[in-house]
Amino acid sequence: MNVEFIEALEEIEKEKGVSKEVIFDALESALISSYKKNFGSSQNVEVEIDKVNGTVSVYAKKNVVDEVEDDLLEINIEEAKEIDDRYEIGDIVNVEITPKDFGRIAAQTAKQVVIQRIKDAERDVIFDEFINRENEIITGMVQRISKNNVYVDLGKTEGVLPPTEQIEGEVYNQGDRIKLFILEVKKTTKGPQIILSRSHPGLVKRLFELEVPEIHGGVVDIYAISREAGSRTKIAVSSKDPNVDPVGACVGFKGSRVKAIVDELNGEKIDIIIWSKNVEKFIANSLSPSKVIKVEANEKDKSALVVVPDYQLSLAIGKEGQNARLAAKLTNWKIDIKSESQYSGEL
Repeated sequence: MNVEFIEALEEIEKEKGVSKEVIFDALESALISSYKKNFGSSQNVEVEIDKVNGTVSVYAKKNVVDEVEDDLLEINIEEAKEIDDRYEIGDIVNVEITPKDFGRIAAQTAKQVVIQRIKDAERDVIFDEFINRENEIITGMVQRISKNNVYVDLGKTEGVLPPTEQIEGEVYNQGDRIKLFILEVKKTTKGPQIILSRSHPGLVKRLFELEVPEIHGGVVDIYAISREAGSRTKIAVSSKDPNVDPVGACVGFKGSRVKAIVDELNGEKIDIIIWSKNVEKFIANSLSPSKVIKVEANEKDKSALVVVPDYQLSLAIGKEGQNARLAAKLTNWKIDIKSESQYSGEL
């Protein structure tokens, strides 16, 4: 190694953010391993790199003893005093043992260490960037599909959309640009692993924040979301400003805002509901588009009996119970739905 190598390390420090000291530490450890591998593993050695001119020196660390039993690990007191007469028995002496062709081995090792450290640093930069973006939305391009996992190009790195986080029935083709929810960022030996989702309710929340300035600005709040991905979502909203209609803000002029979200989710139905402090009113709203005659709420066990017109019973329950199920998830209450005639018959 030489002066040019030291200058190259300084450039790497500036461009890649990899500390020169970190590389030197890693390099010294790697050179000890290289020396032991090539010149004998039983010695206790130390490697020093001159940080000005790049010269590499190898030293054997030897215990000062009265009588040498292992000359690889020990040095006689008389020999030690020839080096420096201050040495005493029990001290450790560094004896230079740099092999003639060690410079070549050092150069090869240095190259490998630097490449690895740059890779590690780049992985750390990507991890630090994405760990702060968990639960955010990102746009990516479908790169490839393998074993039902969809691999998405996110620019600096690749994310994975596992089968459990895909929307049922949604088809992904190479080159498609899609919006995704960053579900989790993990640190692995192969670098950061970014788990993406298309089915998480958080994706709908983030899409509304992107499309509705009143939500982004904090005038309209999203209270709760319940979702059956690919089929239907219910979202409860409220407004801090009495002059702003939260449902109107989310729907947009001629339905433009909600349409953009429905299009991104390939036709998933979205019910926008007004949240209310009044539990009975909120439960009634949650069963939209069905009309509700009355709600009897039991605060103790968080259950409610909802009465709907006879002709609206199937609409309130929904196909395969979906509307009632989503309303229960949205409100976090157990909901029992009865028609008006069923309710009257029980009185």
